[in-house]
Amino acid sequence: MKNPQVKALIKTPVTPICTRLIAGAAIVLLNLNMAMAQEPVAPAQQQPAAGQQPAQEQQAPAPVPQPEKSPSAPDQQETTPQQQAVPAHATGTLQTGPQVPFSAMLHKSWNPFDAYRGKVVPPPSLANSPRLNSQIRDGKLYLSLRNAIDLALENNLDLVIARYNMPIAQMDILRTEAGGFVRGVNTGVVSGTPGGAAAGAGSGSGAGGTSSGSGGAGAGAGGIVTSTFGTGTNVSSYDPFIQAKVYNDHTSQLLPNQVLLGVPVYRLNENLANISYQESFPTGTYFEADFNNNRQTSNSPNNTLNPQLYSNTVFYVGQHLLAGFGLGPNLRYLRIAKTDQKISDIAFKAQIISTVSQICNIYWDLVNAYDTEQVGERSVAFATETLETSRKQLELQAIPEMDVLKAESELATRQQDLTVARTNLELQELYMKNAITRSFDDPVLQEMPVVPTDHLAAQIESDTEPIQQAISDALKKRWELQQNALDLSNRELTRKTARNALLPQLDLYGFYSGTGYGGTPTPGFPGTITAPPGFGGTIQNTLNNSSPEYQVGFNLQMPLRNRQAKADQYRTELEYRQSQVYAEQLKKNIVIEVRNARYAVEQGASRVAAAKQARDLAQRTLDIMQKEQKLGAGSNQQTLSSEHDLSVAESALVTAQTAYEKARIQLKQATGSVLEAYGISVTEAKSGVVEADKP
Repeated sequence: MKNPQVKALIKTPVTPICTRLIAGAAIVLLNLNMAMAQEPVAPAQQQPAAGQQPAQEQQAPAPVPQPEKSPSAPDQQETTPQQQAVPAHATGTLQTGPQVPFSAMLHKSWNPFDAYRGKVVPPPSLANSPRLNSQIRDGKLYLSLRNAIDLALENNLDLVIARYNMPIAQMDILRTEAGGFVRGVNTGVVSGTPGGAAAGAGSGSGAGGTSSGSGGAGAGAGGIVTSTFGTGTNVSSYDPFIQAKVYNDHTSQLLPNQVLLGVPVYRLNENLANISYQESFPTGTYFEADFNNNRQTSNSPNNTLNPQLYSNTVFYVGQHLLAGFGLGPNLRYLRIAKTDQKISDIAFKAQIISTVSQICNIYWDLVNAYDTEQVGERSVAFATETLETSRKQLELQAIPEMDVLKAESELATRQQDLTVARTNLELQELYMKNAITRSFDDPVLQEMPVVPTDHLAAQIESDTEPIQQAISDALKKRWELQQNALDLSNRELTRKTARNALLPQLDLYGFYSGTGYGGTPTPGFPGTITAPPGFGGTIQNTLNNSSPEYQVGFNLQMPLRNRQAKADQYRTELEYRQSQVYAEQLKKNIVIEVRNARYAVEQGASRVAAAKQARDLAQRTLDIMQKEQKLGAGSNQQTLSSEHDLSVAESALVTAQTAYEKARIQLKQATGSVLEAYGISVTEAKSGVVEADKP
């Protein structure tokens, strides 16, 4: 006869088929999710033209530039930026590509697995805009100031870099909506374009500008620190959290005493399936629901139930009553992130102002170099003509040989000056082409001359606006003050949340728990069993309030002395007052900048008037010397010297006019009127596509 312990072991139920199916399904879903998370990087698809709705939703994580079709371009296969940058043939046509409107919206997906899949930002388009080809005639790039500004708005890499800051700010909002800590935005101005003078705003320390927290100044910049931004109680994650645990366990244990379990080797099979749902709310409320299930089988004849079923349900609700109570402390990161997005928009506007001002300076430097080269060519031509005349007169023995040698020396000097002027012109052309293009790899573009079509002002425009009105406009329009005002609002919010963090942690909580047991009675058990035999009845007992547990109470946590929170709260007050003083300092500096810019314009106008008068006098002197030479009363050297004086006067006039134009740009920048003066649309600058030429 077989041992009864062996019989009991043989009769021990194995793992149910339903549990195995659940475990297998969980493994399949896990592998599927991991496979979808490793999504290959696909080429960026072409987008519709500006102003049209996309045919399909793009699940891009950030609104960054992507290659798309031009409104007038035919359907064609997409090319990579490297393919687009292939040099053009000797046709005078530059290699360009379609521009991409800059979208500032994220497309939500209803795919439940999308939250667990990484997104890949498409590579930036480095192809120049088609507008560039429209400015080419006869192998030369003809540019007006308006053309240069439009091309810079589409292609300048400083703006391309700055555009990424706006979707970065959007990601901060997405992060803080879930209760995450605000990472801050870039608020500086990118100054990576050589040439000109990018004045007005400090350059950033990172690729996208100043790497700082929320607010106008970087940490430590200008004596302002930002270390207490977001001070307050801990903020929980507002994304619901599900935790599940399923396992099958087998245990074998050699027992020294058989009295309790009735077997020398105790074998236990356990199947467990638990799931928990947790969620926090911005009001300071916490909710949790747990559903626990367990099934055990063993070879012990002393167990009441074999298998034994267990099910338990718990509902828990907690609410902060002091520290962490209400929407203010719990939504502070989101409110700071939304303010930071406004700061980021203002920073991009500042980038437009800085870039446009720099383009204007580069353009007038180009005009200066172009006019100076023209003056040098006329001077060399006159010196060459004088040398030829002197040589003819020497053949007739009308002048000594020394005059010819002096003419040759003068020609060599002017040729040297012309070489310097030409190389400077080539450098300014290089600066301009670099500033208005994305890619500079095309050899045709590198060698193409740039011809400015706008000229330096011949007449001085008098500024009749009162200085106080200019200062008042600057205090309303300057982006630094707008950023500082938003920065102060963030600091005011931090003051309130820091005061809330001083309070003790007092929570009101309550929970309900229901429990159910079930299973099959062990053969030979003498008592009466009322437990249901299956999981259905066990779960029913869990939910029918037959075995409930209730609890309601308070939980108090109160640090003694509370020195850390007290120090943080007082520091927020100090930094807030410090920022108020910094705001006043900004206003004073802006007043000085406006007055200084106005003085520079007045001085520039005076220099232009004096240089113009000197040029006119030099021209009259040359005319007199040429007439005297024709009458035989003057010499070639005297005429050549007068023409040299005229060249110097013309160069001085060009320099004075260039300085005057730059002073006017600086005045527009100081008063915050650059965008209005040049008719620039911030929306077009954000999209990177200028719709139409402007006068």
